[in-house]
Order: sequence, then structure tokens, then C-alpha cells
Amino acid sequence: MKIEEIQQNAFGMPFCSPSASKIEYKMTNREYFIIKYETDYDALQAVVPEPLKVVSNIVKMEFMKMPDANGFGSFQEAGQQIEVEFEGKKGAYAHAMYVNDVASISAGREIWGYPKKYASPDLRVDVDTLLGTLKYNSTVVAAGSMGYKYQTLDSEAIKKDLEETPIFMLKIIPHVNLKEAAICQLTKCFIADVKVHGAWSGPCDLQLFNHALATLNQLPVRKIIGASYFIADVNLIGGEVAFDYLKK
Repeated sequence: MKIEEIQQNAFGMPFCSPSASKIEYKMTNREYFIIKYETDYDALQAVVPEPLKVVSNIVKMEFMKMPDANGFGSFQEAGQQIEVEFEGKKGAYAHAMYVNDVASISAGREIWGYPKKYASPDLRVDVDTLLGTLKYNSTVVAAGSMGYKYQTLDSEAIKKDLEETPIFMLKIIPHVNLKEAAICQLTKCFIADVKVHGAWSGPCDLQLFNHALATLNQLPVRKIIGASYFIADVNLIGGEVAFDYLKK
């Protein structure tokens, strides 16, 4: 394999069959269960990287089911997003994500810098309850519940929020010398081509549990604000480097 071949064709790892591909990452009938809650402002300040700014004490705990995702197949995910501002405009910082699909973990980290770790999230309807759970190995670290489809929400408002709110990630690739980072960037991406098939809310609850390696409870639940459940088609498009921490 010639140097020129590598220069022209290298994109993801492994070179011969990369997890990250140059495709449209479309997801059909993606299910979102989002619980908004208040946490400690100081805890948010400790985990949100500059130049992002913390603008509230609100966190979104998300449980998601992707039954039809280009490149990834079918998988589930759970994590936390934090409300932030960047250069005076609102955004969301992806603080933690737990996924049961290795290809999604690899590609998400390599391309955008999504903070993904392998775990066992599950989103399902349990009789009259929408139930989101997250296990790290054999231990439950998050459990959210909502009464199933009590009230209908505005689908257009959800579509607008998804398409207009950029997602920020802290993308870090370690150097082979084991002493420093080779890449350390604040990345920014958008979700596009959103089609919401339905959206609902209901009474909700959320519990987070302490765990050494799944640290969701570093942002403890102080007050639950509300929950939403919606189904949508989305397209996760390419992004940009908002800030490079290694540039002097």
C-alpha cells in the first residue's frame, strides 16, 4: 500500500474497514425520551469546558432508541446534555453518553467527539409507563419513567429546537506517546432534515445512582421540571471545529 493511497483514502479506523464512513447518517423513527431537571450550578461549572458558558442549572437526561440508523443498524443510547452558550448563541453540550453499539461508539468519537462509552441502555413501554433505564455492566445507574402519552406536544416546536440548537462535544484523541493529547477540540454539529412523527408528555420521575465509572450522578437531580417523548427522522450531518485547545 503506497503512501499516496493512504493519503487519498484514509478516513476512519481500521483503514481496511472503518467504523466511521463517508455516508449520510440518517436515523428513521428515532425515539427520544428526555427528562429535564435542575442540578447544582457549581457541578455544571466544573464539567462544562470553556469557551462554552453555563446559562442555567438545567440538565437533559436522554434515553434514545434508534431502530433504523444508516451505518449502525439498530441500537440504544442514554446520556446527559447541558444548556450552554457559545459566542452569545444557545447550544447543548454533550456531557456523557452510554451506547450498546460499538460501531456507533467508534464513529461517534472519531468524527464528532461524542463522549460515548459502552453500556446497556433500554427504552421501552412497560404497560402504561414509558421506561428508560441504563445499566453499566450489571449495575443500574439511571432510571426514568413517564406516564405514556398523556398530553400531545407541539411537533413543530420540537423540530425547530432540534434543527436550530448546535451540539458541542469535547473531542480528545490521545498521543501515541501516552503523555499528551494529539487532538483536543471543541466540536460543533447540527441535526438536519428533522421530521417529527409525534410528541407527548406525562408525569415523570428520574433517579441517578452513584457509580465509579458511570458518573451521571455528578450532576444530581435536585428538581424535576418535566419530560417529553417523541419519534422523529433525523440526519446527523458534518460539523466544524469551534475551538482548538492545542493551538497557541
